[in-house]
Amino acid sequence: MQQRSHRIWPARLESLYDALSFVSSCARSQGFGPERIGEIEIALEEVLVNIFKYAYEGKEKEEVEISCGEDDGNFMIEIADSGIPFNMVAATDPDLTAGIEERPIGGLGIFFVKQLMSEVRYRREGGRNRLTLVVFKNREKV
Repeated sequence: MQQRSHRIWPARLESLYDALSFVSSCARSQGFGPERIGEIEIALEEVLVNIFKYAYEGKEKEEVEISCGEDDGNFMIEIADSGIPFNMVAATDPDLTAGIEERPIGGLGIFFVKQLMSEVRYRREGGRNRLTLVVFKNREKV
């Protein structure tokens, strides 16, 4: 990976805005404009809030590690935590045709992340969740 920035925060809501600012600055340095940076922030906020609220389930709050930068001409954001395993990539997309009262609670945020990012990858490695958000620089999502 070329030009990679890296930071670690306590896995709690108080870290959210600093983490968003860190990734926004990284995205801006890669040439993204305000609209695309806003989409990156929305996706990242969804991921981080889920980690902060659910990954450690009552255990002492741990850390979340974020790295971002260019890789193979694309902008990559990797979020790592040592919380309970959770593969959001495998989560079923919600049924958007069902009436609002028929839909189960949850799942829309994950759906939005998948829609906003060019690619979303997950792996469990060394007892850690590693979620990679890929933003194509010069191409549309495929």
